[in-house]
This record gives sequence, structure tokens and C-alpha cells, in this order.
Amino acid sequence: MTRYTAATDADREAMLGAIGVASIEDLFADIPSELRLDGPLALDRERSEQEVCAELRALAARNASTEDELSFLGGGMYDHYVPALIDSILQRSEFLTPYTPYQPEVSQGGLQAMFEYQTAICELTGLPVSNASVYEGPSAVAAAGYVARHDNRRRRFVVSRGVHPHARETLRTHAHAWGMEVVEAPIHEGRTALPELDEDCSAVIVAQPNFLGAVEDLAALARAAHEVGALCIAACDPLPLALLRTPGECGVDIAVGEGQTLGNRLDFGGPSFGFFSTTEALVRRIPGRIAGETRDLEGRRGFVLTLQTREQHIRRERATSNICTSQALNALAGVIYLSWLGRRGITELVELMVQRTAYARERLEAIDGITAVHREPVVREFAVALQCSAERVIARCQAMGVNPGYPLGADYPEHPDALLVAITEQRSRADIDRLVEVLGDAVAGELRASAARVGV
Repeated sequence: MTRYTAATDADREAMLGAIGVASIEDLFADIPSELRLDGPLALDRERSEQEVCAELRALAARNASTEDELSFLGGGMYDHYVPALIDSILQRSEFLTPYTPYQPEVSQGGLQAMFEYQTAICELTGLPVSNASVYEGPSAVAAAGYVARHDNRRRRFVVSRGVHPHARETLRTHAHAWGMEVVEAPIHEGRTALPELDEDCSAVIVAQPNFLGAVEDLAALARAAHEVGALCIAACDPLPLALLRTPGECGVDIAVGEGQTLGNRLDFGGPSFGFFSTTEALVRRIPGRIAGETRDLEGRRGFVLTLQTREQHIRRERATSNICTSQALNALAGVIYLSWLGRRGITELVELMVQRTAYARERLEAIDGITAVHREPVVREFAVALQCSAERVIARCQAMGVNPGYPLGADYPEHPDALLVAITEQRSRADIDRLVEVLGDAVAGELRASAARVGV
């Protein structure tokens, strides 16, 4: 093969012959035909670069952001204020440009950032060990399941329906490859109702708060798991942990979650990072990397990579992760954000969310045609059921510049016309009053239209 140019036709034929296939198309045979492009990509090759850029800008302008509409969307991604301090540090070349430190001890600044990040996550979760981040929230849940599987060699996961739908789907995908069964525990009046567990259960996986916004009794769920020798895994929203009992205090073995709320913008869905913390008993099974603190020969503080369990660093059969990124830059944003807030600031932020969420919940439940999905305590979001089409109500609200929340019907058929409404510090009392006005009018209008359609 040539050294500095792309592979030649002869190179490709040699590689295909070595792996025993006749053509490149054979490598994609398992992809359904309806998902494959049958022909060349339709590109207008007559356009100049300037014209292409202009069209791409026009396409991008069709997107709506939280700067364009008043949004109460949540469901795992939240519109929090990101201070200018974060960009000013992230954009320093020392952090922005480096890749994985293959000679890590010469990258003391990067290692210290990892160490400080791990410390912050341990303080949030109440668990003694954290890695230097993982890819994102759903894959963190799957990674935790893998740790449980290796720890006790059992064959079943019991996962709450209150865990994020994407995380449950990711877990099922991985579990299929491991030959494991995934059983869903139902939600009863807002909280997880565990089925009877047995000695085949590898882990009980729950969310805190759950996807419907309810605060779970983590201690009771952890006890139920431990009674049959299973692990308890909690997928946590990190900010509410400033007020709630930490997973560690509740006896949880592994706490994971989505870190987007910690100093990362929505950015149309990514990138972000996942966090992973656990007990000392499971430290050798934790995925990714752990940065440690030490002293050099002259007694000066220094940092090292204490543990690496990615398959590019150790034998594949011993690796606990094959995802070759830890989203370190996004995780750095997380620790900058937590440092900027401080212990007092994060508590005040969550208290503010609790107060505004309670106000919004009370105001919305007073509207005719809107009822609570559950009455459990909530922190930042809550679910309400509409007595009319949620999709039509959302369309009416969006026409008024308000996105009232996330429709639950696609993920929870038992709640076909319910909305998940999220509140952050970005939503003021006046914003909530605007939501109440617009959503109330939309529900009333849709109820009248529904009555007219059936001839009442």
C-alpha cells in the first residue's frame, strides 16, 4: 500500500480477498436494502462553494432553538445557563487541541483536570470512585450493566420504566449481545414497582429522578436488589443530587448519568458526556480511565493515569469498554461549571428549580382539561395529562412561540396525551405565567374543536 495516498483499487482487492468477500457492497449486506443508497448521492455539482454555504445557512435557519422560542422541553436535555467562563477555558489550546495522552504523565494539566472532575462527581454521587467520564448517559447505563454482568455472572437485568427510554434501548441492545434478559419494572403512581426478584437478577437499574419527574426511594430499591445479591444501578440527573440523598448514602453500587446539564449547551442534542461512579469493590471493573494523585521524588504534587480499562490499552478480553472517547472536553466543562457554582451555588440553583417547578405544576393543574400524571415529589420536571390531543395542543402552542413540553405518548403508550414539562433557572416566573396562559388557551381551544368534530 502506498504510504501517503489513499488506497488504490489493487489495495482494495487485496484487502477484500484477505477477509473473504467479493466486494465492498458485501460488507453492508446486513443493512436492510431500504436503508441503503442505491446509486450515487444526488449532489448539485454545478454550485460554487459560496452558493453551497448560503444554502446550508438557509437550512440551518429552519431549526428552532431555545433562543427562538420559549421552551419547556426536558426529558434528559435541559436549557441551563452556561457562563462565559467555560468557553474562555475550554478554548485554550492546551485543552481544546490535545488528544488522549499516550504519555500521560507529561500532560499534568490534563490529568489534573481529570482528577478534579472525578472528585466533583464523587462528591455529587456520594460514591468513592469515579472515572474520567464516558461517552454519554445511555451508554453509561449500558456500561454499568456490563460491570454488573462481570461482577456476578447472572443473566437478567431488571430496569425501571422510569429510566430514560434511550438508555433502556441501549441497555437492551448490549444485553442481547451478552445473551442477557431485560425485564422492565412498571411505574405505579409515579414510582418504580419492582417485581419479585430472584437469584438470576444481576442488577436493578432505576433513575433518580425518573423520566416522569418523580423522586424515587433509592434506599428501598437498593435494599431490594441487595436482598437477592444483585447490584443497584442509579441513572441520575446530577443537579438534583445537590438536594436529594446521594446514591452512595442510599446504598447504590453504581451511579451513572448524563452530564449535559453541567456546563454543556443543548447544541441540538450533543455532544455531551456521561459520568460513572461506583464503590471501591468495583473499581477494577470500572470502564475508561482513572486519574490519580501522587508525589514525585521531590515531594511535589503530581498526577498519573492510575487505571485504564479501554481495549486499546489492555487485552481485549479484559477490557470493560471499547468506546474510545471519554468526551474529556465536555467533562472539563462540567467540572468548571461545578467549580463556578460551588457548594452553595449548586444548592441554591436546585432550590430555585424546585420552587419554580412547584409553582408551574400548581398553576397548570388548575387548568380545566389538565390533570397530574402522579403526585410524587419532583425537582425540575413533571408530567401532566391532557384531555385532548397532545400533538395538536403542542402545535397550537408552538404557533404562539411556546414549546410546552415533551409528548410522552411515543415512549409511554399508557400516557398517550401527556406532556413532560421541564423548568430550569432560565425559565422565569413570567415565562411560567406565559406557559400557563398559552397552554390553557390551547387546551381549551382543542377541547372546543374536538367537541365540534363529534357534533356535540
